[in-house]
Amino acid sequence: MAERKPIESWLTDMDGVLIHEGVPIPGADAFIKKLRESGKPFLVLTNNSIYTARDLQARLTRMGLEVPVENIWTSALATAKFLDDQRPGGTAYVIGEAGLTTALHDIGYVLTDHDPDYVVLGETRTYSFEAMTKAVRLINGGARFICTNPDETGPSTEGPLPATGAVAALITKATGKNPYFAGKPNPLMMRTGLNAIGAHSETSAMIGDRMDTDVLAGLEAGMETFLVLTGLTSRSDIDRHPFRPSNVVDSIADLVERI
Repeated sequence: MAERKPIESWLTDMDGVLIHEGVPIPGADAFIKKLRESGKPFLVLTNNSIYTARDLQARLTRMGLEVPVENIWTSALATAKFLDDQRPGGTAYVIGEAGLTTALHDIGYVLTDHDPDYVVLGETRTYSFEAMTKAVRLINGGARFICTNPDETGPSTEGPLPATGAVAALITKATGKNPYFAGKPNPLMMRTGLNAIGAHSETSAMIGDRMDTDVLAGLEAGMETFLVLTGLTSRSDIDRHPFRPSNVVDSIADLVERI
């Protein structure tokens, strides 16, 4: 196996790697501080499309993690970049929160329910039957179906919540149309993120807590991958997948000295 080049830039998932249920994971502050001091390009990634990068920056700051807004990359931003490349100045019917609607406004998209180019489905805590019905009818009428991310459930203090992927499955069942998912594990999210910070996949690493999104996305983008065991994946889960991470570590604290 060819020896990999030294890591010059880092991409890390947020939930399960840096924070867990609103609390920083031990070592996260030291990791971010060391990254910033090193001057190496880095991004904090999330498949959650609810919040804007500025919202997330404020949340992380409250937890003691100082991450510049330009170093945060969400599935909403990746979706907007994809749509801007595909059909600049287009129109979309959106089911989602401020993170997604702001990203689309920022690329000059018009949000409308009248003959839109796209139906764009993102994360929201208040999926309405009316909005889903409208999405189904617009897709049946010719709108292209885009989804920010395929996660079927999301975490909450009360337990798992149905998430974007689950709602996308409902719309697919009603229309017969599968969405294009812009977020992880689509390597597009990684590549657009790397381009945003001027980094290259062969000298970049991806850190995540999920095999099916983080590790797979990093692998398909040609990056070195680190699986941390502070989130949704245990060591015994790894062999259930047909692919493996480059490295497995207990937590982000084990990677501070790798920077």
